[in-house]
Amino acid sequence: MNRANDKPLRVSLTGGIASGKSTVADMFAELGVPVIDTDVIAREVVQAGEPALDEIREAFGDQVIGPDGNLDRAAMRMIVFADESARHELEKILHPRIRNTAMQQADRAGGDYQLIVVPLLVESPLRSFVDRVLVVDCDEQTQIGRLLARDAETEQQARRMIAAQASREDRLAIADDVINNDGDLQETRDQALILHRNYLQRASEREN
Repeated sequence: MNRANDKPLRVSLTGGIASGKSTVADMFAELGVPVIDTDVIAREVVQAGEPALDEIREAFGDQVIGPDGNLDRAAMRMIVFADESARHELEKILHPRIRNTAMQQADRAGGDYQLIVVPLLVESPLRSFVDRVLVVDCDEQTQIGRLLARDAETEQQARRMIAAQASREDRLAIADDVINNDGDLQETRDQALILHRNYLQRASEREN
């Protein structure tokens, strides 16, 4: 297929922690869109036996390794969301591996267009790899509520986790498209379907 730049249209899906990125990505996957999720890649590159896990143990000690030999994610979160230098150290270990794997997966994935899920897109070199940016947006209280139900032990920790990422304003500033995820699932799904049709049209135009 003769495409502009010989590649599919690439849309990066981003959003703050607990904004609903995975939910929205699943909606696009159900529509047959290839989804490359850097969160999934991040879990894969720190599995037991992977070089990244050895580097994490060396940098942070055995306290972040669980009894089963895998990364203790809760312990790791407590460290990096309380200490910005620790977070940067972890990112230095993980981000190049995640970026390279995501690009390799995208090159193999095909499709009329692709969705590449990058939570920290504002700070990521992957911004230059994509054609459009889709931000999943919700208000901070929604994020806090979801974090308390999922990852955070206290509201203070939830707020630290939110503050450790780019601001809502910074994310919206780089957005080409926005899905508001404060409403119910059907409202979110309706927005995703409209964008899906728009992206298919844009992808078709690139072929001509």
